[in-house]
Amino acid sequence: MRLVSIHGAIEHSTVVPESTKGNPMKVRDSGMPEEEMWAGFFDPAKVLAIFGLDRGVENLVEFGCGYGTFTLAAAEIAAGTVHALDIEPEMVSIVQQKCREAGITNVQATVRDFVAEGTGLADNSMDAALLFNILHHKEPAALMKEALRVLKPNSILAVIHWDYDPTTPRGPAMEMRPRPEQCIEWGKEAGFLFNERNRYDLPPYHYGLLFRKPFT
Repeated sequence: MRLVSIHGAIEHSTVVPESTKGNPMKVRDSGMPEEEMWAGFFDPAKVLAIFGLDRGVENLVEFGCGYGTFTLAAAEIAAGTVHALDIEPEMVSIVQQKCREAGITNVQATVRDFVAEGTGLADNSMDAALLFNILHHKEPAALMKEALRVLKPNSILAVIHWDYDPTTPRGPAMEMRPRPEQCIEWGKEAGFLFNERNRYDLPPYHYGLLFRKPFT
C-alpha cells in the first residue's frame, strides 16, 4: 500500500496499513490522485459558497489540507485564521509554499496527527470546520466530535466525500466508503443538527453535507 497524504483529506488524507505499529494513526488509503487530477474535480470557491462559506467566516479549521486545494480558497474569505492541519509534512510544506507565493498570510498550516491528538484548538473557537474526503477513517464519529468541540454554537461543519459509486476514477474502496446517510448518522451521533435541504450533489464525483452545531 502506497502512502498518501491526509485532506482534504484523501486528497486530504494520509494512509498506512492498519497493521503498522508505533506510528501516528493515519487515514486508510483511497489512492490519492496527482494534484492536477485532484484539483480538476472541484471549483473550490464555488464549493465553499454552496456551503455558505463565502461570507461571515472568521476562523476556520481544515482537517487534512492535502495540496491546499480548499485552503487557499478558504483564506480568501476568512476574516481570521485558516488552521490547515495535515499529518504529512510534505503536504504542509506545499501549502506553506503556495501561501507564500500567493501572498496569503492568514493560513496557519501545521503538521498534526489530529486523529490521535485532536486539533489542539480551543473549545468553541472556530466559525467553520471542513472534513473533506476523510470520513472513511475507522473513527469518523470521533473526528466529528472533535469538530463539534472546537466550533462555536450555531457554527457549521462542511463534509465532502466521494459518491458511493464504484465507477469513480479514484476514492476509497467501496467497503470503507461511506454513504451520505452514514455520514449524517455519524454527525447526529456527534451532536450536530442536520436538515435534508443541506445535502448537495457536487459533480462529477462527490456529495456534500452541511451540519450545524446547536446553540446549547
